[in-house]
Amino acid sequence: MDFRIGQGYDVHRIEAGLPMWLAGVHVPSEFGFVAHSDGDVAIHALCDALLGAAALGDIGKLFPDTSSEWKDADSKDLLRIVMERIREKGWEVSNADITIALQAPKIGPYIARMRDVLASVMDIEKDQVSVKATTTERLGFVGRGEGCESWAVVLLRRG
Repeated sequence: MDFRIGQGYDVHRIEAGLPMWLAGVHVPSEFGFVAHSDGDVAIHALCDALLGAAALGDIGKLFPDTSSEWKDADSKDLLRIVMERIREKGWEVSNADITIALQAPKIGPYIARMRDVLASVMDIEKDQVSVKATTTERLGFVGRGEGCESWAVVLLRRG
């Protein structure tokens, strides 16, 4: 059996009056992400981890923010396309682990739904997807409420 590990990272600035999408779930908030697409940092980090593990480039290469085709795109659709690409190369997801750093709002109540949504979009079992939330204890741009960061790690298997 062949294995590959990939890691991904994404960050977006936060601004009032925009929707907040995290791991495919709308999180009620007066603030949201400034982005070319819907700004879902968790899915963007996950896509980069998947693409990196399969040596297929990165999210910016596949979905350039200079293209009107991806303007306001639903990140769940981007994740579906990434999953098609890795499966075309013979890879399957063993597991995905995502960490979201956000000072506010608290996203703990949405994590179970996030895992459900990601598992469904990726066509894998819920127990193959982990989503964790943290703050930065008011340190840095995340702590000041200026932005959100997300990291993802995946293990792919083939054979």
